[in-house]
Order: sequence, then structure tokens, then C-alpha cells
Amino acid sequence: MGQVDLVIHAWNKYRTEVRVAPYERPALSKGYLLPEGIELILRTRVKSADVRRKTLLTGTGETISYKYLIVATGARALKLEEFGVNGSDAANVCYLRDLTDVDRLVNVMQSCPDGNAVVIGGGYIGMECAASLVINKLNVTMVFPDAHCMTRLFTPKIASYYEEFYQSKGVKFIKGTVLTSFDFKSDGKVTAVNLKNGSKLPADMVVVGIGVRPNTSLFEGQLTMEKGGIKVNGKMQSSNNSVFAIGDVAAFPIKLVGETRRLEHVDAARKSARHAVAAIMEPEKTGEIDYLPFFYSRVFTLSWQFYGDNAGEVIHFGDFYGNSFGAYWIHKGHLVGCFLEGGTKEQYEAIARAIRVKPRIEDLGELQRRGLEFALSLRHKPPTEGGFGGIMKKSLYATAGVIIAASIAAFAYWYGRRCKMW
Repeated sequence: MGQVDLVIHAWNKYRTEVRVAPYERPALSKGYLLPEGIELILRTRVKSADVRRKTLLTGTGETISYKYLIVATGARALKLEEFGVNGSDAANVCYLRDLTDVDRLVNVMQSCPDGNAVVIGGGYIGMECAASLVINKLNVTMVFPDAHCMTRLFTPKIASYYEEFYQSKGVKFIKGTVLTSFDFKSDGKVTAVNLKNGSKLPADMVVVGIGVRPNTSLFEGQLTMEKGGIKVNGKMQSSNNSVFAIGDVAAFPIKLVGETRRLEHVDAARKSARHAVAAIMEPEKTGEIDYLPFFYSRVFTLSWQFYGDNAGEVIHFGDFYGNSFGAYWIHKGHLVGCFLEGGTKEQYEAIARAIRVKPRIEDLGELQRRGLEFALSLRHKPPTEGGFGGIMKKSLYATAGVIIAASIAAFAYWYGRRCKMW
């Protein structure tokens, strides 16, 4: 039994033995025994919501009343059928959104060692799944309609680096076309992928990563929507003041860019959740969220982070033939975004600080020449009021206030919770 098999065996054994959500043992003799706490209801679906009456109706017919409601319904994976292609129910066609999906993907992957895997989509899911599949010794081909991978974030130059790295690992790319249909065996499994450009790709398994759609159906017509999600203010509060929304489903104000956005990333989900809890528990002490957009990924031996907004003119820097490089984005004369591959903890912290401050950039050539050193040098600026230091000081104080409030809320949660599980 190989290392991967041992890990999967251990995980399967763990899942059969554990029938409750993960918990911390100190709470057993502390918060769990207290008269008040948090009740966790599993295996229950909310069938409808009435925000005017502040009630939820479950699939079993139970009505749940609330004073405050936090909507954390997330998003669902888009299916091929929504684009006119049938076959999502085939045994060897996989999506990746939850634990059930990944269990299924692992089982399919194990059933076709050294087989052909076709990945549909060139975004996060496509890139990360392709890396895992080729590491598991499958022959991987990625198919997507764009000119390069990760078009929502990567510039052509950045994308070229990652595509070349993937190709060196054996991944093939077919760009500028889309899936039109599958060929099936008599047992219903997919045997080939047919593309719009006329190509036919043999397939032992297919992984689909073509985007997500927020789960807002319970609140359509009841709450104001924007950017495909539930519109909230700086306290994560919706158009109904008793309803808050967080994570993928929430469209909230981003001060850095001066507009409302819906961000599909775990960091935004975590921090918007903390802010919503703080706003409910201590509304007078909680200001508006000041979130710095953040994205990251780790594949093979690569690891990158991005902060801010990828708008405006791009300045690349670093060694694109080595393992450390990046890019700055300058919009309306100010630094608004930075991408860095292969950075250290100190370097990532430096680019995050730089983007939060949004320094004015007078000379693009000088910025390119200095590269990462520019962001590192900003931490040495004197804290003069009204200038760079003043902006940074105010920003840090505001951030510290949010962190303290969120920490208090988190402590109250863990200390006072009480779970009802079955």
C-alpha cells in the first residue's frame, strides 16, 4: 500500500468512526456544560425563508424563529447542463465543491491508474485539480476557451510561466475552444470528450471546473441583490437589518476600489464572518469592514499570493526564468494590486502593506527597476500625519480594532457553545 493509499485509508477509517463535527476537548468541561450556547443542527435543509416574519421553514416542517440571521449559503458549482452539454451524471465525470465531490473524485482517480484525465476549465479548480491529477500519474489535458489560464487574475506573461511549468510536468493545454459533447460506453461512462474545434480526446475521467453561482434562491425578492449575490453594507448587513450575509454569497463594499464586489475566496469568507459576528455582538464598537482582497494558490513546488485589485497598467518584475517574480497594478496613478510568486512571509506582508496604503506612483520605469524592493522599502517610511505614514497608521489602527472585536466574538463562540448533533 502506497503513501497516498495509506492516507486515504486513514481518512476513510476516521470518517466512519466520527459522527459529529470537529470540536475542541477543553470545551467539554467548560462551554458545553453551560446553560446557553450554540445549537448545531445537521442533516436539515431550510426550505424557505420569510425575512419579514423572521422565520425559516425546514424540510421537516419545523419553523425556526430568529432575531438575527447570518446567510452563509455559499455558492454551487455550475453544471455542464447549464451550457447545453449533457453528462454530469456519468460515473466518471467529477466536480469539486464539497467533501462528497472530492471523495468521488478520489475514487474515480483510483479506478483509472495511468489513464487519461480531461480537465474542463482553466481557473482555480482546473489548475489545482490538474496538478493533483498529474502528480497521481494520470495523463492530463486541460481545455478552456480563453487565450491563457486564470484570465480573471493572471496577465498573459504570468500565465505563460505557469503553463510552461505545467507542460514540463506533462500537462497538455487546448485553449480557445469548449466542450460540446461526450462519447459514452454502454455502462454510461464517458470514453471521449468532443470539442468545438473538432478534436476528440480519449477520457477515463473528466473533471469540470467552470465556475460557481451563489445560492441566493431563498432570498430572491426579499433582499436587495447585486453582483449575483446579496448586497450588504460595511457591517455585512443586508437590506433587511436583521439579516447579514457573508462569504461567496455576499456582495460587500471594498474600500480599496470604492465599489461593491462579491469575492469567491476562503479568506474573504473568514473575515466577513468575523466582521458580521462583531457587528451583531457589539454594533456600537464595530465600524465598516475594510477588507483587502487576497487570493493565493499552491501547486507543485509553486506558491503565489495576490493582494488588491488587478486594474490599470501592469508592471512586471523579478526573474521569470527563476522562481521569484511578480507584478504591480497601477490605477489612476496609485498602486492598487500586487502579485508575487515564490515570496517569503516577510515579502508577502510587505506587498499587503503597500497595497493597503495605495502609494502614488510617479515613475513606472523606476517602479519596474526597483521591483519587490519598492514594497519592502515602504515599511521604513516615517509616520508623518497626512502622508504615507499617516495613512498607514490609521489603517493599522482600524484593522487592529476589527481584529480585537473579531477575537472577542470568536472567544465567546468557543467558550459558550453547545452542540446538538445527530
